[in-house]
Amino acid sequence: MNPSAALLYGKGIFTTIAIRDRQPLLWDKHWRRIYDNAKIVGIELSAYSHRETLDQLTKSLQNEGIVNGRARLTFFDESPSPIWPSDSPSKTSLHIITGNLRPVPDGFRLTVSPYPVNSRSPLAGVKSCNYLENLLAIEEAKTRGFQEAVRVNEHGFITGGCMSNVFWLKDEVLYTPKLATGCLPGTTREFVLENLECRESEVRIEELSKADAIFLTSAGLGITQVAEYEGKPMQRSGHPILKLLATTI
Repeated sequence: MNPSAALLYGKGIFTTIAIRDRQPLLWDKHWRRIYDNAKIVGIELSAYSHRETLDQLTKSLQNEGIVNGRARLTFFDESPSPIWPSDSPSKTSLHIITGNLRPVPDGFRLTVSPYPVNSRSPLAGVKSCNYLENLLAIEEAKTRGFQEAVRVNEHGFITGGCMSNVFWLKDEVLYTPKLATGCLPGTTREFVLENLECRESEVRIEELSKADAIFLTSAGLGITQVAEYEGKPMQRSGHPILKLLATTI
C-alpha cells in the first residue's frame, strides 16, 4: 500500500452534498469551498475542474440511482510522505460515495459538547479528513441520548455543532456564530445568510439557553429545528428559515 500523505496523516478534504431530484444542491458553493480548502491544506486540484468533477458526480448518481439523497466527495493527497518516501507519483484522487437521505427525528435533541474547538488551528473552518474529533464529540453526545452537540471554542464562544451549523432566534432576531470563532463555513449556512437577515456573533454558550428557537443546518440535516436543548423543551417556531430550501436546487 502506498504510504501517501492521505493514508498516513489524513491529508484530504471533503464535502457532503444534498441531492434533490438527481441534482446536487448548492453545487457552486460546495465547489468554491472545495477549491478554497484545497489551497489551505495544500492539495493539488489541477486535474479536477468544476465541470469535470460535476460530471463525475452526476455519473455516480445515475449509476447508483440516487434521486433524493446525499453524496460525499473526498479529495485525497496521494503524494508520498517526506517522512516515509516512496517511488509513487504525486497525485490527487477523487472518491465519491452516495447514499439515501439521513433520517432526522422529529424530536431533535441538542446538548453541549465537552470537547472545545481551537479557533487558531490551521484546520479551523476546513472540512478536512481529520474528522475524528467531530466524530468523537457526536458519539459522546449520543451516549447521553442526544442527536447533536454544540461545540465552543477556547474562549467559550459558540462555534457550531459537531456536524452542523447552528442558528438561534431571540426576540425575533436570527443569530449565528462568526467564522472567526472557528465555525465551519457551511454551504447551507451561507445560503441562509444570503437570504435572511442574520447577525453573525461571538457569544458565550450561555446565550443559547436564552434562545426562543434553535436551528441546525447541514447537507444531511437540511434545516432542522431543535425540539430540546440540554433537557429543556423548545417551542416550535414558524420562522422563514425553515422554508428556505423548499424550492432550491
